[in-house]
Amino acid sequence: MRILSGIKPTGELTLGNYLGALKNFKAFEKQGECFIFIADLHALTLPIEPKVLKENSKSLAAFYLASGLDPKKTTLFLQSDVSAHSELNAILQNYLYMGELSRMTQFKDKAKSMKDSAIGLGLFAYPVLMSADILLYDADVVPVGEDQVQHIELTRDLVNRFNKRYGKVLVMPKANINKVSKRIMSLSDPTKKMSKSDPKGDIYLKDNPDVIRKKIMSAVTDSGNEIKYDEVNKPGISNLLVIYAAIKGIDIPASEKHFQGYRYGDFKKEIADTVINELKPFMERYQEIMKSDLVNQVLLDGAKRANKIANITLKRVKRAVGLFDEK
Repeated sequence: MRILSGIKPTGELTLGNYLGALKNFKAFEKQGECFIFIADLHALTLPIEPKVLKENSKSLAAFYLASGLDPKKTTLFLQSDVSAHSELNAILQNYLYMGELSRMTQFKDKAKSMKDSAIGLGLFAYPVLMSADILLYDADVVPVGEDQVQHIELTRDLVNRFNKRYGKVLVMPKANINKVSKRIMSLSDPTKKMSKSDPKGDIYLKDNPDVIRKKIMSAVTDSGNEIKYDEVNKPGISNLLVIYAAIKGIDIPASEKHFQGYRYGDFKKEIADTVINELKPFMERYQEIMKSDLVNQVLLDGAKRANKIANITLKRVKRAVGLFDEK
C-alpha cells in the first residue's frame, strides 16, 4: 500500500497540523510505503515572500523528521524538486472542468474575500495539481483533514473519467481521516478551524510553554460547569476534549470520563500541561535537526527517489493520451 501526504509551507504550523498530520506520520511507515512532501508549488497560489517560502520549507522538513519519520523508509521531498508534478498537472487540467473547480468549497471560501482580479489561476486550479500530486505516486491512501475530502473525491472522479477513456492507467486513491483529531478548532473562536491565521486562538508549534499555557487558559468556553462533548452548545469545551483525546490516543467518551467532576479552570490547566508535555520533546528534536545539515541531505535523497517513481507514472500517462514517445 502506498500512502501520500503533504503540507503547504505557508505560515507557522499549529497544534492542529501536529495532531492532524505530524503526530500520525510515524504510524504510516508500518502500514505501507510512504511519500511525504512539502507542497511548495501550492504555496505560490497566494502571495508569499521568496525568503519566507524557503525558510518555511526547510522548517517543515525538520518538523517531518522530528515527528519520527525515517528517511530510509519514507520518501521525503520538495514538490518543486520533481518536475513531473507540473507536467502531469498540465495534462490532467484537460480532464477536469471549470464547473467542478468552481464548486470546490475551499476555493469559494478563499475567493469570497478577494476581488476577481486578484484570484490567480493557480488558486482556482489548485485541485488539479493536488490530483497530480496524488496520482503520480499511485497512492492508495491519502490522509487528509475534513476540508480536503472534497478534493480527494474530485480526484476519484478524475480517475474514473480518465480510466474509462484510456484503460486502467491511474490508481484510485482513498481519503483517510483521523476520526479523533479530524478538526482542531481555534481557541478564541471554536466554530472556526485552527488555521495559522489567529495569533490568539491558534497554538503554534514554535510557541514557548508560557504562551501555550496562556492561550489555553484563555480559551473560550461557556457559562456552564459541565465538561461534556457537545459541538453545538459547548464548542469550546468540545474542542479541548478533542485535543486531549488526540494527544492521549483515546476516544471522546474516555476523555469526557477522565474530566468528570473537574472545574473549568482545573480542566484547562490539565489540557495545558498535556499539550506542553507532548510538544516539548518534539520541539527539542526539531531544534536539533535545524542546527544540523540533515534536512538538505534528506531532501536531496528524497528528490531522487521521488523522481524515479513519478517519472514512471508520467510516462504511462503520456503514452496513454498519445504524446509522442520514441523510446
